[in-house]
Amino acid sequence: MEDRFAFLTEWYDPTSALLRRYQLFYYPRDGSVEMFDVKNQRIFLRRTRYDDIHQEDLFIGNRVNVFSRQLHLIDYGDQYTANKLGSKKERTLALIKPDVVTKIGDILELIYSSNLIVTKAKMTKLTWSQAADFYAEHQGKPFFNNLVQFMSSGPVVAMELMGDEAMSIWRGLLGTSDPAVARREAPQSVRAQFGTDGIKNVGHGSDSPAAAARETEFFFPSTIGHGPSNTAVFTDCTCCIIKPHAISEGLAGKILNSISAAGFEISALQMFNMDQVNAEEFYEVYNGIVTEYPNMVTELCSGPCMALEIHGTDAPKTFREFCGPADPEISELRHRHIDTVRIRFQSEARPLPLCDLRLVERVCHIQIKVS
Repeated sequence: MEDRFAFLTEWYDPTSALLRRYQLFYYPRDGSVEMFDVKNQRIFLRRTRYDDIHQEDLFIGNRVNVFSRQLHLIDYGDQYTANKLGSKKERTLALIKPDVVTKIGDILELIYSSNLIVTKAKMTKLTWSQAADFYAEHQGKPFFNNLVQFMSSGPVVAMELMGDEAMSIWRGLLGTSDPAVARREAPQSVRAQFGTDGIKNVGHGSDSPAAAARETEFFFPSTIGHGPSNTAVFTDCTCCIIKPHAISEGLAGKILNSISAAGFEISALQMFNMDQVNAEEFYEVYNGIVTEYPNMVTELCSGPCMALEIHGTDAPKTFREFCGPADPEISELRHRHIDTVRIRFQSEARPLPLCDLRLVERVCHIQIKVS
């Protein structure tokens, strides 16, 4: 019998301002999809091959684009799908401590190479009280005050990771909590490479499913407006978007490394899932100006993107020069001897990986100021 995975999805219809529900069926043998209208009890889309969805994209909470409709996967459609895929989608919190935030690109590369998916990410700065709440289980221990002081001393990056045995894989990547021991026992671990001592030891990883759920909720609360805020400063900066296809292809770490190596400061970072309305608003200055506008909107809605605040003197001008022209052919012709980031990471079949914008307060608020 042919494998078929079913999901209950929601799609926001901007014309009627209604949330419409569909069952999405995915057939891994040939990558085909089918949609069923739940309310009207009829087939909405007959089975057809659709190359832009892959099995690894199918997990609860994700958004996928099917013929320009952004579907939010809210539940499994049957028990078979829940049993088959649910056990493979373990989630955990990965927290990067202040001493190695500048190494986030290297750490992301390790995460992606370990077949883990980053589903949420945010750079934030904890207050003393927030850090104390997060590490409440260690209250009363000799190192507690030093730990809280350190964790509130600078920005951290929180991420939700997902994948088969995500919890043990991430903790394995970290290595033992003492970097000196890690250098002897696991020299390739993150703590062995970047750690200093038992407190300045690169990162944190959840140690149980209950802890993962609690810690993820701390940084990414289900109630909008709660939780630690991001680190955007909105001065001497520009906005950069790492597009969904680059995130999907695991290029985020390499791109962040390129940005840092060029001397730019990443002063804020957050992952978003854009819907059609927000993507159209974000790109509205291009509407009617460039013929690629519809495709630009579709791409931005096709999966999670990563918004960055790039900080520095004359950042809008210098960062745009670093990215290079948006058109790949122009970029190659003008920059044959210059290693622009768009040339380095472009794919013949996919749009260029970055969107860089001059600082416009309204635009940056859309992308970065959401906490």
